[in-house]
Amino acid sequence: MGWGDMEPRNSSAASPSDTCFGVFNASYGRDTAQNSITSPWFSTAFGLIGLCSNLFALCVLLSSSRKLSSRARSSFLVFLCGLVVTDFMGLLVTASVIIPYHFIKFTWAEVDPGCHLCNFLGFSMVFFGQCPLLLGATMAGERFFGINHPFSRSTSISKRRAWSIVGLVWGFSCLLGLLPVLGLGRYTLQYPGSWCFLTLLPDTGNVVFCLLFALLGIFSVLLSFIFNTVSVVTLCRVYHDRESVQRRRDSEVEMMVQLVGIMIIATICWMPLLIFIVQTVLQQLPAGGDQLQLLPPETQKMLLIYIRMVTWNQILDPWVYILFRRAVLQRVYPSLRPRPSILSLYPVLNPSLRRKLTAD
Repeated sequence: MGWGDMEPRNSSAASPSDTCFGVFNASYGRDTAQNSITSPWFSTAFGLIGLCSNLFALCVLLSSSRKLSSRARSSFLVFLCGLVVTDFMGLLVTASVIIPYHFIKFTWAEVDPGCHLCNFLGFSMVFFGQCPLLLGATMAGERFFGINHPFSRSTSISKRRAWSIVGLVWGFSCLLGLLPVLGLGRYTLQYPGSWCFLTLLPDTGNVVFCLLFALLGIFSVLLSFIFNTVSVVTLCRVYHDRESVQRRRDSEVEMMVQLVGIMIIATICWMPLLIFIVQTVLQQLPAGGDQLQLLPPETQKMLLIYIRMVTWNQILDPWVYILFRRAVLQRVYPSLRPRPSILSLYPVLNPSLRRKLTAD
């Protein structure tokens, strides 16, 4: 097998400290290749489904955004569009490297002796992995303030400002992904030799980068959970208020249903990997000065399984928006009808202020 030819890289001639090819046991990968879950056709079908799903969701989003006059809904669609674009590009970039490997079985050490392709793939895994989590937390925060403190700002976030926030998230994730290139941690080839990711070996740089990546992701998921929980409680209180039965805010509820769906998917797909990274690097910290030179076979295999779970996040995200739209839900539940928006929560308002907010 192609990656089996890299076994000499595990020798003393090229230790894991100076190469991106030495942290997984190549002989273990060769012996278990026939039983592994790395099928080229599976990976191809998996990637195509994800790309088509995100492309379809992007078309629906662009079509919906042209018909909206509500700033709150428009800014939310901008964040959703940024999430879909991120998921689409993440699948496209990673699949363009991983799928050819499964068919060709090229030798990484010969094709990429300087580790440039490996560093690029590792950067892509971190960048396109961290972005959805940060965007989910950003969307949850925007809805939290939009629902619980609707009048703390004169108007809702404009499209331009929403795109600026998405750009900041992309920039921050890009900076995080560049840390190994700048010297903090390393990107290394992972079992079964088809992809690169952060290194779970217990040296200082790798431990710091792994913990930074994992804890930031966990913090984003927890922040989304807190914001979304408070927002859902607020909407439930409105729905159970007898005086507000006829003033339900369908638009806000629709956005929260989609946001909660995105959060649930991110939690299920990402939390096992993030917790696994934290546990692995902390458990492998050297007690007597002896450091691991190779990842244990079980660690390699579990990491691959968790990464496959993460990939489902990029496939399922677009379907949250596709399926949980009012246009779709009204066909399933015809009694859903458009109702007034957030102003219905505050019936005692100065008429001029109501007219201004309605116009905005």
